[in-house]
Amino acid sequence: MSINEFLMSSSIFSQGITVKAANFFTRIYENLVFTLVENGGAKYISTGLLNTLLISAFSLIIGVAVGILVAIVKIGKSNTVIMKIFRFLADFYITVIRGTPVLVQLIIAYYAIFPVIAPGTPALVVAMIGFGINSGAYVAEIIRSGILAVDKGQMEAGRSLGLSQAKTMKLIIMPQAIKNILPALGNEFIALIKETSIAGYITIMDLTRAADAIQGKTYDFFTPYLLVSIIYLIIVVVLTKLLSMFERRLRKSDNR
Repeated sequence: MSINEFLMSSSIFSQGITVKAANFFTRIYENLVFTLVENGGAKYISTGLLNTLLISAFSLIIGVAVGILVAIVKIGKSNTVIMKIFRFLADFYITVIRGTPVLVQLIIAYYAIFPVIAPGTPALVVAMIGFGINSGAYVAEIIRSGILAVDKGQMEAGRSLGLSQAKTMKLIIMPQAIKNILPALGNEFIALIKETSIAGYITIMDLTRAADAIQGKTYDFFTPYLLVSIIYLIIVVVLTKLLSMFERRLRKSDNR
């Protein structure tokens, strides 16, 4: 084959690839318009996105609150009977939550626990509490490790200044521990956002359930799930960037 023939065949091949790529993206664009506009998919996606963000945000708040309480109980040095009971309950809670799938916990909470203790509770609230309790077990271990990473002399220094153990923990230990655990907490929040994709099992219109609803109307599996994957990816990338910026600010404040 001559050089001219080779160049011509290469040009034809590259043009064919370009045409196929253009056709592929054109088809995706047409499917997106068909999915979001003509079949009302935008309504499902917006509702699913809002519910996903609400569940994630409130679950993180609950998880951090529960995690702080459990971590303080676990690292407490008091050996009274009450503290021993609390410490046993904290260990039991962490073992059970971390040892069972979050999907099973969510289904049990929605179909077995809440109908008995609080009938009529909205599924969205059940999901927030369920994911929050699940997250709390992991946050507790993150916070406990962060507190233990702070030098023991900090507690002694606070007590020598006349501060109570609670005030020393609040004013001296916790601010330092937060800097240590921030990356792990950020990862927990990102994991929590992705875990909410199972909220549809208790009838919540989250992003994944929105894709299911769109697929049921359009019989197109690829486009709605591709769109939902991109949305999850954007959320994670934005959160990762914000966390990195926050960590840099904390490091700058340490260097001043």
